[in-house]
Amino acid sequence: MTLTVVRDDDQFYAELTTRNRGFVPDAAQRRLAETAILVAGCGSTGGAAVEPLARLGARTFLLAEPGDYELNNLNRQNAYVDEIGLNKARVCAGRVRQINPSARVEVHTDGITSANVEDLVRRCDVVIDGVDVTEQAGWVAKYLLHEAAAALGRPVITGYDMAGTQYVRFYDYRRGDPPFDGRITRAQAAGASTWELLRRAVPMRVVPVEMLDQARRQVASGTDEGLPQLVHASLLFGAIAARITLSLVAGEPVRKHTVIGVDAEVRTAGANLRSGLRKPVVAALALLDLARLRRKEGTRG
Repeated sequence: MTLTVVRDDDQFYAELTTRNRGFVPDAAQRRLAETAILVAGCGSTGGAAVEPLARLGARTFLLAEPGDYELNNLNRQNAYVDEIGLNKARVCAGRVRQINPSARVEVHTDGITSANVEDLVRRCDVVIDGVDVTEQAGWVAKYLLHEAAAALGRPVITGYDMAGTQYVRFYDYRRGDPPFDGRITRAQAAGASTWELLRRAVPMRVVPVEMLDQARRQVASGTDEGLPQLVHASLLFGAIAARITLSLVAGEPVRKHTVIGVDAEVRTAGANLRSGLRKPVVAALALLDLARLRRKEGTRG
């Protein structure tokens, strides 16, 4: 078998995206080709967005991620055993170049910091926020990212995978909105618990009952055992983020909230009914647990 490699970049790009035609307007495809995308955090959510964006036709990436792949990442992230210990942004950059060798990719292995965030956000057109929310340092970096995006007027797409549900929040900072629409402050990002910050960032109506059960278990245990995450929720973010990015470059309006629940889609109607009946009770108990946690943290402080 003979492998033909197209050497001309324009010809290569035209062939790479030829099957998009009919669904992606030519003007939108051209704009996507020139759009710079900052992917902040290249793990479960941010990492899931890199390949779909490259395959759709994005070809300028700024990838920021301080973490290396661990064995427990392989249940949901696009990595392999021989990549354990490698920086996630570097691996994602390699994936992009394997799809499009002429793509322009920058790698920042220090992640999002106070020293680089303004420069990175200024040089991008769209921000994909996949910054880790399981540790306080992640929330500090996430706030810095949104603060810079709000100041510079860059749209931000961020996702939260919860059990079998993917919740994607679109922040259109081009309109002059404050970071996180004012629901999280810099002080809260630096001092509040992970569960309190998630409560502020994610509307209770979109949280599946399975995630509420898990939140209650972890709050009750008082230990930081890490948030469980599943591949069928994590991978959804990549598809949704790519579609939202395409809408942005095409000048189409984008809804603030996108929720896709895989579990709900495949369960029977009866199972969904039982889950729905449980949720108000579990949600009320979870809010009480959070209130106790806030009082405890306030006392300790």
